[in-house]
Formats: sequence, C-alpha cells, structure tokens
Amino acid sequence: MLKPGLTAKRICVLIWLATPIICLTIYLYDPHSFATESIVAFLRRFENEILILYIVISIARGFTLLPSTPLVIAGTIIYPESPVSVLFISIVGILLSSSMIYFFSDFLGFSEFFENKRPEYTKKMRLQLEKPWGLLFVFLWAFFPFVPTDAVCYIAGTVGMKFWKFILAIGLGELILCSFYVFSGHYVFHILN
Repeated sequence: MLKPGLTAKRICVLIWLATPIICLTIYLYDPHSFATESIVAFLRRFENEILILYIVISIARGFTLLPSTPLVIAGTIIYPESPVSVLFISIVGILLSSSMIYFFSDFLGFSEFFENKRPEYTKKMRLQLEKPWGLLFVFLWAFFPFVPTDAVCYIAGTVGMKFWKFILAIGLGELILCSFYVFSGHYVFHILN
C-alpha cells in the first residue's frame, strides 16, 4: 500500500510528465494554437483563472520537489506588467512549500527520498546546519540557483533548526534570487517590446 504523500507525489509527477506530451500532441494537431496571437488571446480570456492556478501551483510545488525557478520565470512571462505581484506570489509560494517540507517531510516521504538517494550528501548538509553558521548556510543555499532548496528545507526540519531562523534564511535568499529573475525578466520583456 502506498503512503498518502507518495501517492500525491506520483500524481503530481504524472501530471508534470503528461503536460508536455499533451502540448506536443495539440501542437502537432493544430500548430496555430501555439502562435503568439493565440497564446495571448488565451491568457487574456482566462487571466483570472490562470492567476489562481499560478498561485496554487506555486504553493503546491513543494509536494513534487520540482524547482521554483521555472514557475518564477513563467510568472514573469505571463504577467510582465506585474513584476511585484509575481515576486510576491513566488515568495509566498516558496515560503509555504518550504514550510510544508520542513514540517511534513516524513509524512510526504521525502525522508526516504533524500536518505536513500544521496545519503552522503544529506550527512554533509546536516553537519553544516548543526554548526553556528547554519543560518548563513541556509541563506546561501536558498540564494544559489543550481541547488535544490527543498533539500535544505528537509534537512533543517530533521536537525531541529529553529523555524524562524530557517524561514528567515530561506525568505531572504529566495527574495534576492527571485527578484533578480523577475526584474531582469521584466526588463528584457520591455526591451523586446
């Protein structure tokens, strides 16, 4: 019998894998539906629904261990005139999903995932978080774009790092990184238009 967290994770991964296949099929059947005018018309017609979906996906992303960067960039592309809103939604989503991983990693099956997949990596991270500069380690980890923030969230929860320190470090690191993505994307969008 599958654990509830594992089942939810598999469903999310299946949806994630099915999405490009469905899009490719639609593209092959009707290439015009992926033309710029069609995409803009679709986004304008369902703007409110897409915003709600974007918010929900930003929050639920933590259940799938998918990186937040593609969502932040997608938000910047979809809502180029609202960089502050995209940044706010992105940061709230990251903070909520990071908190869920911090508190519920055992329930969601992440303990097994990290411990079995990379035990030596997990051990090294634990050692860093238990040192006095653990807060700085989490901040730098969240700020660096090429490492999975979810891994440090799990480890911080298992070593018993104080939640306020953890969430402060994640928030500051991700705020700097996401601000760079959102505002540089906003700038590039306006140069291209």
